[in-house]
Amino acid sequence: MENKKTCLYDKHVALGALMSPFGGFEMPIQYTDIADEHRAVRTACGVFDVSHMGEVLIAGPDAERYVNHIFTNNVTDMPIGKILYGMMCYEDGGVVDDLLVYKMADQRFFLVINAANIDKDWAWIQQQANGYDVQLEHQSDLYGELAIQGPESEQVLKDVLGIDGSDLSFYTFKTIPSNLKSQTSNHKPQTSNHEVLLSRTGYTGEDGFEIYASPYYINECWDKLLASGRCKPCGLGCRDTLRFEVGLPLYGDELSAEITPVMAGLGIFVKLDKAEFIGKEALARQKAEGVARKLVGIELADKAIPRHGYSVLNNEGAPIGEVTTGYHCLSVDKSACMALIDSRYATLGTDVQIQIRKKVFPGKVVKKQFYAKNYKKGTGKSE
Repeated sequence: MENKKTCLYDKHVALGALMSPFGGFEMPIQYTDIADEHRAVRTACGVFDVSHMGEVLIAGPDAERYVNHIFTNNVTDMPIGKILYGMMCYEDGGVVDDLLVYKMADQRFFLVINAANIDKDWAWIQQQANGYDVQLEHQSDLYGELAIQGPESEQVLKDVLGIDGSDLSFYTFKTIPSNLKSQTSNHKPQTSNHEVLLSRTGYTGEDGFEIYASPYYINECWDKLLASGRCKPCGLGCRDTLRFEVGLPLYGDELSAEITPVMAGLGIFVKLDKAEFIGKEALARQKAEGVARKLVGIELADKAIPRHGYSVLNNEGAPIGEVTTGYHCLSVDKSACMALIDSRYATLGTDVQIQIRKKVFPGKVVKKQFYAKNYKKGTGKSE
């Protein structure tokens, strides 16, 4: 099957981006250099095409009850304009996907799901809706999406796009009218009333915003941001290095049908005080009894880079787990990884070893966050 293309595909090719399949899409991995793009986001501002993400609208009298049924976090009494992070789980606690839930109105929720899981998630959401008075809309083809990330993102958003995001706190959003002068492009707006959804969210550990809008509007924003010279185009390569440094999970690596939220250390997003949700019993049992494997951070003294799938060993050389993601952390100049290992070795400070090709390198269990997040101060939490 041919990979899909986002609404900005031609612009990436014109910029000479290295393109590669990701989540069923042809996506830019880098434009110039992953390290340069990474540092631009940490120090100034970068823009990512994230139009490959999926969107589902859930509305109707039972919308709140239904979202609570499929979502580990709790949307009861959630304010309009608030966003929550959490997971959809199977009955055994394994993860269908991790996602964001936006509350647009009392009976209207907007779900943002991972590109690689769009078809699976949509089938799951439809399957679980029996008995609920809800309307489900698969809106992924209606939206393009940009992520503007970095310490200068708020000012760039205002100066270049004329959008004021200063009133948004972390993990909140608002809708704003499109300020475009013409609608003559082939990418005509398809969202209601040509509205643009702006959220103060991201996947880099920096302050930043995400814009959901018609493909036409996204194209206009991309052109303006690049023409300004104040926002560097960034690919999925540095998106991964950035999220890794601050301990954010990637579905398929740190979360999966076999890796539950409790194993991944994300129990804070599992609200067991809710009446019910899919996977509640299994996750409650895991929280009470503990799990055999836990996700940890491991820091290496050496510059060698552990990669996904490499074995983690104890000091006697016996396998105790494997690496989920590993890089040389550009922001702190250290080699590190996240790994799913035997819980008996998950205590901070425990000495372990990592098999990298034919050599073994010593490491130490540390917190999964190798670099401090720099979200806007005093703006709440993502839970």
